[in-house]
This record gives sequence, C-alpha cells and structure tokens, in this order.
Amino acid sequence: MQLGFVGLGKMGANMVHRIHRDSDHTVVAFDFSADAVKEVEGYGATGAASLRELVSKLEAPRTVWIMVPAGEATQSTVEQLAELLETGDAIVDGGNSKWTDDQSRRDALNAKGIHYVDVGVSGGVWGLQVGYCMMVGGPDEAVDRLAPILTVLAPPETEEHGPGWRHFGPTGAGHFVKMVHNGIEYGIMQAYAEGFDIFDKSEFPIDNAQVAHLWMQGSVIRSWLCELAADAFEQEGNDLANLTEWTDDSGEGRWTIEAGTAHDVPTPVITAALYSRFYTRGNGDYTGRVLSALRNQFGGHAVKLRDGT
Repeated sequence: MQLGFVGLGKMGANMVHRIHRDSDHTVVAFDFSADAVKEVEGYGATGAASLRELVSKLEAPRTVWIMVPAGEATQSTVEQLAELLETGDAIVDGGNSKWTDDQSRRDALNAKGIHYVDVGVSGGVWGLQVGYCMMVGGPDEAVDRLAPILTVLAPPETEEHGPGWRHFGPTGAGHFVKMVHNGIEYGIMQAYAEGFDIFDKSEFPIDNAQVAHLWMQGSVIRSWLCELAADAFEQEGNDLANLTEWTDDSGEGRWTIEAGTAHDVPTPVITAALYSRFYTRGNGDYTGRVLSALRNQFGGHAVKLRDGT
C-alpha cells in the first residue's frame, strides 16, 4: 500500500520508520522541516517538498495520514488537502483532535466525497519498538483500505487480546476512545505521583526506582507507567532534582470530564488529577493566599510573609 504522511515529529518519523522497516508498504512524506524529510528518506520513504507535491506522488485512491498538533495545525492541513484530493480519497488524523472536531471535518469533506478517519494513537516514542495501540473511527471503506498500515503499526496480534488496533464506529469514535484513555491515564499517573511523594517524605531511605521495579513483579498495580517511573527515577535520581513541578495538559482530560458531565457520569479521580496539574503551574498560588488571609482574619492564625517573617 502507498501512504501519504504529513508531520514528522518524534512519533510521526518513528511511524514512517516502522512502516518501511516492517513491511513492503511505501510512504510519501512531507514536513516543514527539510531535515525531518531527509531523515525518513533514509528509512526508505519518498520525500515531498509540499502538500501539493505529496498528493501528486500518490496513486488514486489516495490516503494521507496527518500527524501534526491538534487544533489549528490539523484544521489548516485538512483544509489544504481537501483542495488537492479527489472523490474517494481519504484523510487520516492520527493526532489528539477532539472527537467533535473530527465530526465537523467529516461533514465538510463529505460534500467533496473525501473520507475522514480518526485514529487515536497510544505508544509515544516507544511505539517504534513495541507498536502503537490504535483506536479507529471512520467509514468502513476507508478503514478497510487503511487496515494493512494499521496492522503494521500495531503490536502483534495475540490470542488473548486480539489485534493491536480496533475500529470502534463512525468518524469521531476513535478519538473519543483515545480521549477517555488519556483521562484514565491522568488518574493513574496522579496516584503514582502521590504514592512516590509519600515515600520521598517518609523517614525511611526508600529507593523509588527499586519500589517501581518491585511492583512490576506480580503486583496488582504493575503497569507500563510503573515501569516508566522506574526508568525516570534511575535517569533523574530519587529526588528528581533537575525537574520542575510544571505539568502541562493537551486537552484530553478536560474533554473526558466534559463528556462525563454531559452524561451525568461523575469523574472525581480524573477531575482531581487535572486540577492537580493546574496547581503545578502556580495556578493555585492566589487561592493559597486567600486561604491564608481568611484564616488570619477569622482566627488570628499565623501567616508566612514573602519577606520570610
């Protein structure tokens, strides 16, 4: 199969690499970085200097996979490709778009006869080695055509769990499943972070990396995130001294909470985890000052001033 690929960041370049390393499929790739294009040419891909050139090098029916940041970057790329592609072609969004945006784009592309497929991708920079877990939404025709690529990118199928990618329904379903996946991830990460913080504050000389490694040996809380925690402590040290507390979010946790609210589903763990990320950015600083001031006002409780008094 021939695939167009737009966006050659860490994940995108690795995906192109995996396709060429593990199959006979071919990729025509474009990125605004000429160095990124040159890198994937080294894996066997055909480079393109523009979206127009990329489309011109693909045989109909064309399938173009977009791996760029969600939001304006994805929207702009979709709109440009819509002017270049033809009836029967397909656009695949492998980024972290909001599922409602997928539906809007699908509706706009339907008038042109262009299919829109959304693929929620999990695996990060490790996907090149172990494969990418992929959650797919879109029309059957376009997904069936993309299936050989998905199978190469996914982890090998197992008897216990089946294939490493699944088609969950029409356009938007893939990113909806990935959205909830990431919301759950917020909660799991927060629980690990709080537990290791307790170890850090305890009286015992506990090695967090050793704890994480031990928990991977049959513990009920073993997970890939636990394994990555062990790696992080080994690389950064038990106190993680070179890191700040700043933790960003890319939207999926917020959208998961929105979806839960829309269906009257309480999400206290995911919500608390998202709010904890807000605190890491200093966004609770003023809240804390108000709390301190109020306690001082009603009870004369001690406060700490910025001059240290």
